[in-house]
Amino acid sequence: MSQTPQSAADVRRLLASRKIEKVVVLGANGTMGYGSAALFTQAVPQVTFLARTKAKAEEGLGAAVKQVRSPTVASRARVGSYQDDLEAAVAGADLIFEALTEDFDVKKEMFDKVESCRSDDSIIATVTSGLSINSLCEGRNDSFRRNFLGLHFFNPPNVIVGTELIAGADTDAELLDFIEAFSRVRLGREMIRTADTPAFAGNRVGFKVLNEAAQLAEELGPVLVDRLIGPYTGRALTPLATIDLVGWDIHRAIVDNVYEKTSDEAHETNKLPAYMDRLMEKGVLGNKTGRGFFYKDDDKKQHVLDPKTGDYSPVADVKLPDLSYIDDVATLYKEGRYEEGMQIFLGAEGDEAALARKVVAGYISYAFHRVGEVTETIDGIDRIMGMGFNWAPPSVLVDTMGGAAAAVEMISKTGVDVPKFLEDAAKSGKPERFFNHRRINIGKFFVAG
Repeated sequence: MSQTPQSAADVRRLLASRKIEKVVVLGANGTMGYGSAALFTQAVPQVTFLARTKAKAEEGLGAAVKQVRSPTVASRARVGSYQDDLEAAVAGADLIFEALTEDFDVKKEMFDKVESCRSDDSIIATVTSGLSINSLCEGRNDSFRRNFLGLHFFNPPNVIVGTELIAGADTDAELLDFIEAFSRVRLGREMIRTADTPAFAGNRVGFKVLNEAAQLAEELGPVLVDRLIGPYTGRALTPLATIDLVGWDIHRAIVDNVYEKTSDEAHETNKLPAYMDRLMEKGVLGNKTGRGFFYKDDDKKQHVLDPKTGDYSPVADVKLPDLSYIDDVATLYKEGRYEEGMQIFLGAEGDEAALARKVVAGYISYAFHRVGEVTETIDGIDRIMGMGFNWAPPSVLVDTMGGAAAAVEMISKTGVDVPKFLEDAAKSGKPERFFNHRRINIGKFFVAG
């Protein structure tokens, strides 16, 4: 899991050590598939889009061109089907990039085909959002296991640069260093190495918060939840709107995997609400089906779900309590007065403000508790939350509160477990600041409203 420091000389040596000139993307008609394929066309001479049919692959290519609006995509792309073109394309590929649906058996069946026709030195990468890298390559030959890794882009990859690099037990160390250098330099990625744990780092921390919001929505309603845990708490998009965008089925796959395979201090917050299961059986999957927590009617008027009944009503009819403190925080954020805005949030009165603080405290606590489990330091979690989720990194929130002592006080008041690392930092006074990245402007995380 340790990230190898890469000097300029190291990077040049690594990039010269092997070439990636031909990439094959499996599942190129899906949003992650064509988005990743489009990204590769910016750095690689030939990218083959493969799908169940050639027509589906062509649809993926069209979507990729539209997404990045670059003629380079089409000029470097080829299309084909699994039945007619997989064997030849994989045999000549330097990198085989798997972007199929998040289903272990579907991926395993595809890797059976890949293993039978790939060259011994080709790289196999999966974009899985949280399935075990070791399990996905279990039983494969030595060459496959040495060259297999997780390369988890976030959607859309042409916009979101945060990327997780996950090794299997047998992945070649030099290959990891090469992929990290290639991804940073050629693809413009912000690379974070994570352990092979359920949902890795970003989704492990992020979907815990998203699912907690979904649980709260059953009692409070989606409009109030998204207002309370909205942009002013350090996120570009509100949590329930995020679940609608990601897709309820994808959300379920991630949290179910974490709930089944982990047992941590916040285990129950990863349990999918029963109402979401019931509604998914009726075809509710979020934006992809036109309805989730929210939808817009033919007149562009937004409606909101009642999780208890499954019915929808106009958002305009929802009455909210006095949440004027949010506007006060937003005003200060607009002026770049982040610490002052945070103090308004920490001191706001009322049950709703207290609940918002509890969710934020849970986010910080859960992230710091995962240090040593999903990443070696908080830095990896910070960077993937900031550059993958576009959320304020937990360390940024701690700094903005006034440091570890203030964060410990806030977390303690909410009843959430205080991480030992923060307790120790509060006692010692060190570090004075947790987040130190010159190329990352923390102002992007403090969105007004």
